[in-house]
Amino acid sequence: MGRPKGEGARSKNRPSSSSLAASLLPTGATSVGFGGYVGSSRLDSTHISEDANPFPDVDGEVALHLKRLGRKDPTTKLKALTSLCELFKQKSGEEVAQIIPQWAFEYKRLLQDYNREVRRATNETMTSLVITVGRGLAPHLKSLMGPWWFSQFDPVPEVSQSARQSLQAAFPAQDKRLDALILCTNEIFLYLEENLKLTPQTMSDKAAPLDELEETHQQVVSSSLLALATLIDILFGTQLRRPGFDNITAEPKNASKARETAISSAGKIFSTHKYFVDFLKSQSPGIRSATYSILGSFIRHVPHAFNQETIKTLSVTILGAFQEKDPACHSPMWETVLLFSKKFSDSWTNANIQKTVLNRFWIFLRNGCYGSQQVSYPNLIHFLDTIPPKAIIGEQFLLNFFQNLWAGRNQSYPSSLDRLAFFKAFQECFLWSVHNASRYCNGVDAISQFRVSLMENILLLLLWHDYLLLVNPKSQGSVFSDNGKFNGGSSEDSIQSSGERTKERRYPMSDMQELGKCIIGILSDLSTKEGNLLSTFCAKFQEDCLEMLRQEEHLQKSSEHIEQVVNFFSLLGNEAVQKGEKWPLDYLAGPLMAKSFPLIRSMDSPEAVRLLSIMASIFGPQEVGSQLFVSETRDSSIHLSGDGDHESRTKHFLQVFKEDVVPWCLRRNNRSMSACLDLLLALLDNECFVEQWSSILTYATKLENPSPVPGPVDFDHVAVLAMLMEKIRKEISKRKRKVEPESNIWQGSDLERWKHKLLDSAAVSVACCSPPFTTSYACFLRSVLGGSVEDDKTSFLSRDATVRIFEEVLKKIIIFLMNSSFPWAKHASSLILLTGEKDTLPKCESYDNALEMAQFALEVLEGSFFCLKTFDEKCELVSCISAAIFIIDWECRMAAQVTLDEGSMISEYVGDGESRKKFHVNIDFGESIHAFRCKISTDFWNSLSMHNLNRLGSILIQTIRSTIMETDTSYMEKITPLCCQWMLEVLEYLCWDCTQEQNMLDQLLDEGSYWQSWVLATLSNVSRSATSKLKNAVDTHTSRHHQFVAFVDKLISALGVSKVIAGSVLQTASSSAAEAAGELVQSHSYSRAWLAAEMLCTWKWQGGNALGSFLPLLSDYAKSEKSVPGESLLDSIVNILLGGALLNGYSDELSFSNIWPASDDEIESIQEPFLRALVSLLSTLFIKANVWGKEKAVSLYESLVDKLFIGMTVNRICLRILPFVMNTIIKHLRSRSIESDGSCEDAQLYSLKKNQIQGTMKDWLQRALLLPPLITWKEGQDVEEWVQLIISCYPLSEIGGVGTIKMALRRDLSHSEEKMLLELFRKQRCDGDASNTANQLSAVQVILSKLIVVSVAYCWKNFDVDDWDFVLSQVRGWIESAVLLMEEIAENIDNLVTNTTASDNSEVTAKKLEKAIWISDPYIMTIARNALFAFSLFCGLIELQQEENAELITSLQNEKWDIIKNRILEDVLRLFFATGIAEAIASSCCPEGASIIASTRLAHLHFWELVASNVISSSNHVRNVAVKSIELWGLSNGPISSLYAILFSSKPTSSLQLAAFLILTTEPLSHLAITKEDTASCLGCDSTDNLDINQSRFDSSAEETVHFREEISCMIEKSSYEILEMELVAQHRVNVFIAWALVVSHLHSLPSSSPAKERIVQCILDSADSIILHCIFQHIPWKFGMGQNWKKDVQLPAGVSEAATAAGRAITTGSLLFAVESLWPIGTEQMASLAGALYGLMLRVLPAYVRDFFAGLRDRSTSSTIESFTKLWCSPPLLEDEMSQIKMANVADENFSISVNKTAFEVVATYKKEESGMDLVIRLPISYPLRPVDVDCTSSLGISESKKRKWLMSLTAFVRYQNGALAEAIRIWKSNFDKEFLGVEECPICYSIIHTSNHSLPRLACKTCKHKFHGGCLYKWFSTSHKSTCPLCQSPF
Repeated sequence: MGRPKGEGARSKNRPSSSSLAASLLPTGATSVGFGGYVGSSRLDSTHISEDANPFPDVDGEVALHLKRLGRKDPTTKLKALTSLCELFKQKSGEEVAQIIPQWAFEYKRLLQDYNREVRRATNETMTSLVITVGRGLAPHLKSLMGPWWFSQFDPVPEVSQSARQSLQAAFPAQDKRLDALILCTNEIFLYLEENLKLTPQTMSDKAAPLDELEETHQQVVSSSLLALATLIDILFGTQLRRPGFDNITAEPKNASKARETAISSAGKIFSTHKYFVDFLKSQSPGIRSATYSILGSFIRHVPHAFNQETIKTLSVTILGAFQEKDPACHSPMWETVLLFSKKFSDSWTNANIQKTVLNRFWIFLRNGCYGSQQVSYPNLIHFLDTIPPKAIIGEQFLLNFFQNLWAGRNQSYPSSLDRLAFFKAFQECFLWSVHNASRYCNGVDAISQFRVSLMENILLLLLWHDYLLLVNPKSQGSVFSDNGKFNGGSSEDSIQSSGERTKERRYPMSDMQELGKCIIGILSDLSTKEGNLLSTFCAKFQEDCLEMLRQEEHLQKSSEHIEQVVNFFSLLGNEAVQKGEKWPLDYLAGPLMAKSFPLIRSMDSPEAVRLLSIMASIFGPQEVGSQLFVSETRDSSIHLSGDGDHESRTKHFLQVFKEDVVPWCLRRNNRSMSACLDLLLALLDNECFVEQWSSILTYATKLENPSPVPGPVDFDHVAVLAMLMEKIRKEISKRKRKVEPESNIWQGSDLERWKHKLLDSAAVSVACCSPPFTTSYACFLRSVLGGSVEDDKTSFLSRDATVRIFEEVLKKIIIFLMNSSFPWAKHASSLILLTGEKDTLPKCESYDNALEMAQFALEVLEGSFFCLKTFDEKCELVSCISAAIFIIDWECRMAAQVTLDEGSMISEYVGDGESRKKFHVNIDFGESIHAFRCKISTDFWNSLSMHNLNRLGSILIQTIRSTIMETDTSYMEKITPLCCQWMLEVLEYLCWDCTQEQNMLDQLLDEGSYWQSWVLATLSNVSRSATSKLKNAVDTHTSRHHQFVAFVDKLISALGVSKVIAGSVLQTASSSAAEAAGELVQSHSYSRAWLAAEMLCTWKWQGGNALGSFLPLLSDYAKSEKSVPGESLLDSIVNILLGGALLNGYSDELSFSNIWPASDDEIESIQEPFLRALVSLLSTLFIKANVWGKEKAVSLYESLVDKLFIGMTVNRICLRILPFVMNTIIKHLRSRSIESDGSCEDAQLYSLKKNQIQGTMKDWLQRALLLPPLITWKEGQDVEEWVQLIISCYPLSEIGGVGTIKMALRRDLSHSEEKMLLELFRKQRCDGDASNTANQLSAVQVILSKLIVVSVAYCWKNFDVDDWDFVLSQVRGWIESAVLLMEEIAENIDNLVTNTTASDNSEVTAKKLEKAIWISDPYIMTIARNALFAFSLFCGLIELQQEENAELITSLQNEKWDIIKNRILEDVLRLFFATGIAEAIASSCCPEGASIIASTRLAHLHFWELVASNVISSSNHVRNVAVKSIELWGLSNGPISSLYAILFSSKPTSSLQLAAFLILTTEPLSHLAITKEDTASCLGCDSTDNLDINQSRFDSSAEETVHFREEISCMIEKSSYEILEMELVAQHRVNVFIAWALVVSHLHSLPSSSPAKERIVQCILDSADSIILHCIFQHIPWKFGMGQNWKKDVQLPAGVSEAATAAGRAITTGSLLFAVESLWPIGTEQMASLAGALYGLMLRVLPAYVRDFFAGLRDRSTSSTIESFTKLWCSPPLLEDEMSQIKMANVADENFSISVNKTAFEVVATYKKEESGMDLVIRLPISYPLRPVDVDCTSSLGISESKKRKWLMSLTAFVRYQNGALAEAIRIWKSNFDKEFLGVEECPICYSIIHTSNHSLPRLACKTCKHKFHGGCLYKWFSTSHKSTCPLCQSPF
């Protein structure tokens, strides 16, 4: 509340004026005062500052704190009070008692402080003081009691509470507190009187803000008034009965004296302050509220103070107090008004009642009491009671009172409590007015007339009409006319006008209910006291209701009025009838029904009929039923006279019900049908229920079947029956849930009472009917069957009728399936159809009829499906109907799939409009059936019996199998996923456990007509055995079989291998311990190894294949499979496949047998299915997944070896299979240790097996040595097979080179075995003429090339010169064959392109290209690949020898091998260039030309990878020779074009791309690869002259311009912004990054002062945009702020770490090769690494380019992010490098010196010449080079200011625009200085001698003024000024 020290202006918490402060105060806040007294509303106080007097007798520390209390700053006061509080606790009572006089002075002042915290702390300090002083307080009590009592009423609760605690601490006993109060009465009155005399100006002598003073004054006055009022109440006994004084029994001593003092002082104050009238005029609500309280205390206890003059003065003020608008003042205001009016009743004659009191009172009421409803409304009846009757005109006053009270009911958005208070007050006041009519009238007639007037004008025309939403149009919505009477006119007028104003007067429903309760409460009271008045209301009530009924058909809004009457009767039943009151029936309902029923019967009004239903439910069926027809001609005296006995009355009621009620309620085609049925049900009496229900059904069914012969069902009455049964069902459901209290009249929850034969007959008739159907048919069946939800068991039919109905429903569904266009659906109908029912199916004339039947059946099932749960397990209807639902859903979903093609309809199916409409109907029906099936929960299916579940599952599974096998193959792409989804649904809904799931899978996978083509499985026996089929036994229906395999593949993907293949189920463990623990273990009792073999043999199917989809799943299962006893699943699969391969595996041609593990393409080339499946599975288990190891390899090896010989005869099938298997397992057999991790005995066993394996392989080698050489091979011999087997026993890695050599050294190979292998190799060389091998079969050359590779890898240590000569000659010859082939292809393409014109068709050209690249002999590439592999081994041996620095191979110490090696590498480079040239030429031929060429490389990927590795390892000399040969070749494109074609290939090969990038960035092509140059000038000379030639080119004129080559210019100069929207790994984006990497790498390789570099940099600045930099930071997910939170031990986000590391490495090494090498395979992290490296090197070689990009950024977030990344990761190495280069730069001389400060990143350059000189400081920013370098001149001597400024600008320009090292910029600037001192003229444009960009001198001179300019400066001048004049003399240049 207070302000801190020094606060001069107003704060948010302090209002600007006293009036605003009052408005901001919360209402209802109270202060706790003396003895628990609750004071008035909250009000803030003001601080009063007074000068403190010195305290000479007080302790110094205490005196200091007392003095500080006089400060203005509240903080100082609080600290002083806190210190005093602690000091009072520490000191003795005697010491503290001495300071009480001084404390009393400060205490009075502090209690009026503006700051509430100061006041609270003051009271707490007072508490501490009185506790310490104790009885020593007595001498000073009178001086303290006044302010002490005043503080009890502080408006802040915390302050008043602390004050109360201080008083209680001083006087713990209640009587002691009262005694103290009585003792100090006079002092308290004096202190309070002084407070009341205060003004804001006299409260303080310090310069406090006026608004604070006013606020403090208001608080003091209000608290003083409350304190005065409470003191008077206490002294005169009122408060003695309040809490806090309960234990006071006797009057305190000196109480009478205190009263006398109080009377005297109070009277004085009362007269002095002019009866407090001025306080009532205060703007402060707190003061006004306190004033009302003090006036009430004076009226109550000091009445003698009020004389006639006082009463006359106060009567206007108090009785006219209703103008008070603040709700906080209303409670004391009402108390004062009521006391004054009651105490001084004559005061009403002293005021102008109408003007001063009543007008204000009417306004007060119309405004909803200004928000104090809960306070004011309860006081209204007391106020009426206190008004003297003579002071008002009774009738007129009461009418005005109720009118204004009613008008204010909805003001100020009243709450529910406000509304309750209003209606209660209105009811009380109205009844008071009626019962006290004698106060205003004399005579019985006058009193009666007065009461009738109140009834008519208030109850009827005000309350009742407002409840009915009726208004008087002539009075503008008011119920009163000008004379105060109701101007009713006619009821019709009221009803008509009410429609226009209903919206204006629409009240909340709660208001209407409370109004109705108010009316009923009044009527109930009048019924017991004033019966004649009740008749008056009832007569008007009946008149209004009848008029509303007459107008209902003509006026739309009349129904709303009737609805209100209905609601009124509902309230009447709850509020009166249930309490036993009879008047509602006798006076209201009975007469109204008798008069209104003939009218209701003649009209069609739902609201009117509902009115009767409500009456029936309230008063009872018999009462209402008899009343309805009381005017009929039949004997009605029974009811009216009451003479008839109960039986007669019941008989009469039944007669009326049957003959009149039922026919009338079951009328057709009217709006009130629903309401009539409600009435019919409401009239059902429990006693007469059976007869009543029978009469209803008899009447309804007689109308349906008028003759004994069954006829068509009548539409209208079926709808009536459906509506009736649905209402009965809802009513029963409500009563079961007890939504509404059960009636004691109608109890229909017993279902058996509702069942009836006539109802069964009607339901069965409707179910058996034929199309067309209506909605009511299905509604009727649903309503009588029940079962719309699972817990709905309410059925009104017998079991036989229910079964008959569901049979008819099933037949209709089957008819729809039989009319389906799918054969499988028709087949499913035969599965569902029950035995013997085919002949009973109804006839169907068309598909539309079938669809209509199905829709009808669906509508019935949607509302009754769960009724099937009531059938027993023997009833097959449950399973049949359930299966039908599934199958129809499937049929509709399949129809939608096959008729929709990517959202558009197939024209043949939905061609015309009628067909389109039919199609949409089918789609809608399908969606409906699917939604219905999904609504059925799994709990329902689980609740079915096992018999029904098994039959349902069998039908559905057979349907799925039929769907797969019988559907057209053209639709299988869409059908297979559907069928898989169906099976998953079956398993999900119908399987309880894993065993049942496996049984259903067995049914699904059982042998069929087209299923199990490769393996024959037997699922019936326990072993679940499987056998392979012979080729001639394999089913020829491959397409059907592939369909089923594709389905199984989808199923395995969804369920997993564990369920479908392994057949895993969870079973209880067999061990007793596990059983005791209830442990579940996995069992494979349903293993289906045959299924895996079937899938692998099928190999390919629609949407998948074994390699791509099935084997990865099987591999994942194998990794996670736990060991189980016995043969595992994988063993079983291998055994089945191996058996099939041995049974069917003979082939005349071997597909492959590599010397390294077979690739997927090579495996796929195997033609025999079982062998291909076996090899792929073993490759997965042994190589890819590495699941199986040595043990499995040895076991499989032994199994095959045992089958190799049949007796002494070689099993040729096994011999041909064995190499394939050995290829996959040999690495495990050939490792140096086949040892066990177990016992020593196991180790010995494995050692024995290893020896046996080596022995077997030696036997195979010995057998191969006995055979003739390969070159002499003839048909019928097994040479090829045995050599293949030998080759497969010596595994190699496909990487080649030294790695393969080292790997071969680790293989377990004995010396004898190695010797035999070498002998086999030499046999191929010695036993025939090697030159004739070229004439042998290609297959023989393939085997020979493999044998050479194996021999080189394993026997190289024993090779002699002849061996190497043979190897290299063979290798070179085979590689040259491939070179000739590729060059021939390139020439063919070149000729094709040369002869192709622009008019040629691109498709024809593409076909010609494909023909031109066709290779007639595919073995050439295979042989060349093996040759390249052998050559890589040869090179690897040389590398190994160099690594170990030893002469490992003496036979290689020959110079001729280097020559041969270089020639072979030249051939390899020719291969490399040839394929690139072919692609470059083809790209210009047709759009897809390059793609055609590139795709051929993918077929021989390993070959090209070997080519690339050899290209990378080639020397510059070899590359130079190869380039020359390509240039001399003379094709359309040269070597550089070929490299770019490979680098940016549409189907890239990563190894070739890396090789192309490496050659483009190294000699001899690096200087020609970026810009357009003449290659002849460089290639025409010897390589030794290249350096000189290149240097001369660098020194050419800097004025020349360059252009990038076309291959990269589009990516460097013309980048499109579309690249920013591409994916981060898009191929074009990758190409752009690689192109920039080429350019930046080339720039770094050039000398810093090279003119060529300057030209390229200038070209980039002029033509390249900054899109590349935007792209770079798309790959670096660095966010601003990461650098602040990053720590070295915290891992950076993915992408950031790679980019940061690469950026630093690129800056440090100046190379991007590491990033390009790691780019493939392309991923986001690899691209981030390349982006970071590219950015780092750009910062180093193109700093000005990057700086311009950074300066142009407008997004602050982006610029901050880039700067943060650069500053943290790039700038430190750049700054270190710059500082080091400057320090090492050799630019200093006698005139120039440089000093470097690495810590501050500053360079000080000092230039001195003769007597002049200057010191320049260059400061590098921490985010260098993004931020510009700062250059400053610290000192100069002998240099003019203009020259110094010019030189400073010159250095700044050199430093900022230098795209290179800062040392180079300083060197150029120093050279500029030197030339200036030598007298060279500067350029007048740039004020520099040396140009800042191209470093040229001013050469272009003006012919007039002779000044020389830089060419670049002149060009810029001419282009910007748009004129060609001299900048100085303006003469033409």
